Amino acid sequence: MDEQSAKLFERMRQQFNAVPYPNIPLEKTPKDQYGLLYYHNFVTAYYLRNQRVPDTHQSVILDAGCGSGYKSLILAEANPGAKIVGVDLSEESVKLAQQRLQYYGFENAEFYATSIEELPKLGLEFDYINCDEVLYLLPDPVAGLQAMKAVLKPDGIIRANFHSSIQRYLYLGAQKFFGMLGLMDDAPQKDQIETVRDVMKALKPSTSIKQNAWSADFEKEDERVTANYLLQGDKGWTIPEFFAALKATDLEFISMVVWRQWDLLNLFENIEELPVSVALSLAEKSQEEQLHIFELLHPVHRLLDLWCGHPGQAQAFVPVPEWSAAEWQSAVAHLHPQIRTPIMKENLITCLNQLKMFEIGQYVRPSQEPVTIDSLMAGCLLPLMDGAQPVSSLVQRWQQLRPIHPVTMAPTQTEEALELIQHLLTKLEELGYVLLESA
Repeated sequence: MDEQSAKLFERMRQQFNAVPYPNIPLEKTPKDQYGLLYYHNFVTAYYLRNQRVPDTHQSVILDAGCGSGYKSLILAEANPGAKIVGVDLSEESVKLAQQRLQYYGFENAEFYATSIEELPKLGLEFDYINCDEVLYLLPDPVAGLQAMKAVLKPDGIIRANFHSSIQRYLYLGAQKFFGMLGLMDDAPQKDQIETVRDVMKALKPSTSIKQNAWSADFEKEDERVTANYLLQGDKGWTIPEFFAALKATDLEFISMVVWRQWDLLNLFENIEELPVSVALSLAEKSQEEQLHIFELLHPVHRLLDLWCGHPGQAQAFVPVPEWSAAEWQSAVAHLHPQIRTPIMKENLITCLNQLKMFEIGQYVRPSQEPVTIDSLMAGCLLPLMDGAQPVSSLVQRWQQLRPIHPVTMAPTQTEEALELIQHLLTKLEELGYVLLESA
């Protein structure tokens, strides 16, 4: 590490020792933050890559840049039985992280005050690495990716992200301005934070930074100011820059974390109204190019947040919509672990008893649109609340729920029931609620 990087590293360490991040009370639990649990569950990323459901109970999961441990707690809650390891350059943050997991009874966890670049010295290998809100702070992000790759198991997965230079341009510009004033020469103290507030108060309301990147929350919360206006080492990247970093470290792109919110075609009111040449051109673009175009047209994501892993390690599979009859006959269906909660089961039973539509996405919503299911069809999902089921048993359940066709009064045939169950499961699998495995 050169002298300039070492100085930046020390300023960041001091900043997070003084104000550990995130500043979340020990008593706050993520148990009801179903969306966070969904995306921190190793099953989500692993299934997207392999169309297989892993057993997380023997997994070893790293929280790289764990801060005060709130994300480590989310990882522990989302992956029951997994060993959680956290590293952070801030000694005070590591102490808080250890206390947090002990407070909630997670004993299979250990934390180290060390940098991401030093990970290989731990002598551990990981099934999943969560590097959230960290890479953009490193003096050399590629070195950070290389260090994580070195400790990743062959079929392991890394979650990594960068601030978007397009979406965050106002904050990044403000950081340069406050740096010119000398407010970022050292770890921010109370007087620097108040100076930022004084400057923002003095600006006209019509000023772009004040109009679009300032709110009452900044007046009340010091952490918001330091994490946006005085964040040491903050850098913004673009999609092409991120993919170049993956290429430099020989890591393979798997998916954006909130993948359904990066669909380029969803930006268009009616794709058929596009000129044919444009529609064809978009269809021919690579995944990287489509993501880059999405951000150019619609820069709403603060984070460029993705999953990646060792190249060539994905298991070959046939997409569910292309399954043959034989694949369906041998298939097993799972509800996503974050769907299989007592409150969801209670709500499902209530809907069945009252013959109401069941809204499966009311707590976990990887899909942006509401997803409702007819009460009879929802009745086929009830066994999945207790564990995985062969698709054939769900077909039999449908025949029991509706033994006679309501129009013809003829007995419900197996082929008809299978077609309906296939349609239901295919849609729910596409949306991320159901996970399907075929032998």
